[in-house]
Amino acid sequence: MKNSKRQSAGTCGKPPIKYIAVMKNSKRQSAGTCGKPPMTKGRPKEGVEPLSTLTQSVGRLVTHMDERREHLIKFYSLLGRLEKSIGTRTLASCSGRMDWPKRGVYFFRELGELRSDTGDGLRIVRVGTHALKTDSRTKLWTRLSQHKGQPSTGGGNHRGSIFRLIVGAALISRDMGEFPTWGDGNTAKGDVRIGEFPLECEVSLVIGKMPFLWLSLEDDAGPGSRRGYVERNAIALLSNYHRHPLDQPSPHWLGRHCDREKVRTSGLWNSNHVDESYDPRFLDELERHVSAVGGAS
Repeated sequence: MKNSKRQSAGTCGKPPIKYIAVMKNSKRQSAGTCGKPPMTKGRPKEGVEPLSTLTQSVGRLVTHMDERREHLIKFYSLLGRLEKSIGTRTLASCSGRMDWPKRGVYFFRELGELRSDTGDGLRIVRVGTHALKTDSRTKLWTRLSQHKGQPSTGGGNHRGSIFRLIVGAALISRDMGEFPTWGDGNTAKGDVRIGEFPLECEVSLVIGKMPFLWLSLEDDAGPGSRRGYVERNAIALLSNYHRHPLDQPSPHWLGRHCDREKVRTSGLWNSNHVDESYDPRFLDELERHVSAVGGAS
């Protein structure tokens, strides 16, 4: 009787622990079939992309990266041809007495900044041009001289050169400098300029050491110029901004200290056009003008 009571209690009273575990499992299974449908291979969780979609996205990213690498290789090959035709210069050794085309596009390199994914040699760190406003009379050397600064004093005017402005900002950040007026306004009084003079001299030294190439491209001034087309597409091609990086900046690149996020992440001393897509056909335009220089040399 005692045994039968225990058995009765085990089946009709409180179930034993082992039986509870079975019941819990059976409830879970039941909820999976009669309640909320279980997740199947064909029905991913909400907000989670199917594996096939992720695979396709990765595939497109890899394809785009490979295409961009090939375009960069061609770009640097064309600049190599340009260099063989005209050589390379640094602003520290340049003057207006040299032979300069009236209009063109320039490409700056930087010592210590090496290409790592597209070949050998120094990578391009800045691309620029001039006379992008209708009726502008600015010449190529005029623009380059604004970046160079004033040879007689070693200083310069960062308010007339965005290149000087952002290089100076990076120097301030890296060296913990105190130049509160740097970049303040389009003009400055004499006492302000005197206070900024040491930094202007440092900027001249940094930019003056950078080797650069220039491409003669004579066309009318204005926003629709072919120079502008080459400039903005070259910048967009070179930029690593929000992309898988190619030819990344070195760990000690000065631009990593710049206060402009687009400079730091693009790897360029440019802030315009770094977040744009490029048109690969600009390489054909670039090649035509490089070939013209080679034919004339």
